[in-house]
Amino acid sequence: MHTTIDIMIKYARRIGFVLGLLFCLSGIQDVYSQNQPPPEQADTLIKESKHLLANNWWIIELEHNRSSTMVKTLIFVIISCIFCLIVLLIWILINRNKMHARQAETDRLLEQFESLLFDYLTTEGKEAVFKQIARIALYDFNREILISQMRELSKSMNMTMSIGVNEEARVQLRELYYRMHLDKDSIRKIYSSKWHIQVKGFRELAFMDVTEANDKLCHALKSKNNIVRMEAQLALIRLNRDDPFGFLDHLTHPFTLWEQLTVYELIVVHNLPVPEFSRWTESSNKTVVIFALRMIHVFKQQHAASRVIECLYHPDREIRFNAIFVCGEILLRESLPHLKNMYKDEDYANCLAIIHAISKMPEESMLGFLKLVLDKEDDVQLQIESAKAMSKMGEVGIATLVKLIKSEYKNYQIIIRHVLDKRIF
Repeated sequence: MHTTIDIMIKYARRIGFVLGLLFCLSGIQDVYSQNQPPPEQADTLIKESKHLLANNWWIIELEHNRSSTMVKTLIFVIISCIFCLIVLLIWILINRNKMHARQAETDRLLEQFESLLFDYLTTEGKEAVFKQIARIALYDFNREILISQMRELSKSMNMTMSIGVNEEARVQLRELYYRMHLDKDSIRKIYSSKWHIQVKGFRELAFMDVTEANDKLCHALKSKNNIVRMEAQLALIRLNRDDPFGFLDHLTHPFTLWEQLTVYELIVVHNLPVPEFSRWTESSNKTVVIFALRMIHVFKQQHAASRVIECLYHPDREIRFNAIFVCGEILLRESLPHLKNMYKDEDYANCLAIIHAISKMPEESMLGFLKLVLDKEDDVQLQIESAKAMSKMGEVGIATLVKLIKSEYKNYQIIIRHVLDKRIF
């Protein structure tokens, strides 16, 4: 029922709209007829218009030419776009086929070189195998594949062969590398203007122990590209046998945290001899000093205590923070008087680090200082940490805290009860 009514209402609205439109049109026609000029005046206007158009024929021609030019321009643009799309499609298809062909050739060469290198390392007829390799590796592309396969083969041998056999195989690969003059290819790469090619050259030189380009590697330490600098550092660690970490003396750019972690990983993975990192605590490069302090902590170089204590008075706040942290981590008890004396001049973060360091080296001589911190500091966290440091001093520290509980100062009671509550600590 409701649907029928709705339909009737909709059609009634449409009929009303049409009638209203007709009414408006009739009204417009009446107005037009009222404003229509007399026949004599109309004839005069027509004659004047024809005369005007006859005298200004060039306007009509211009308008005609303009529209014609626009149409021609649009047609030209459309045809140009279609042509460009066709050319682009052809280029994409050709490039795609080239990439597929290049990948197929790469896979074929990898398989072929893998078989030949394995024969070279395991059979007696090395000369015949060498001639086959030399015959295939005539072109730069093939030589690139050969170097890549030699690196992959060495990595796989590290995981599957014993140390002695692996070392002998590496020596044979290195001899083949020099005999094929692949070292010249790698050296040429590090002089490239493209950073990714330089990085590839650095890795190849480090892998094959090619030391002839160490000067160029040292020069790359000043590069503005972070990746180039890092790869040059890693290569020098492996190639500079007399002073693997000497590159730290030449660093002028910041030694980033990622670079520091990579160097540390290289030391651990390759079991490199650990240098005396105290050598670089006086470096003019702030980040190198921080790295040296971190390595002193990691490798527990307690004999570097005097250099670490000197860093406690360094002008840079971040270096002082790291030195404070190292003092606590490697338990430099001779640093306690220095930590106590510098406390009053440090910011909040360093003051908190000083309290943490002292708490790791419990000494009764520091009890008065910690009690003073608990009494004078307004910051609750510093008070809590100083109370915790006192509690680690054994019976003397705990007895002092219990005595302070009886103080009328209420904050003492809250903080000390919190520290002595065994359910929390």
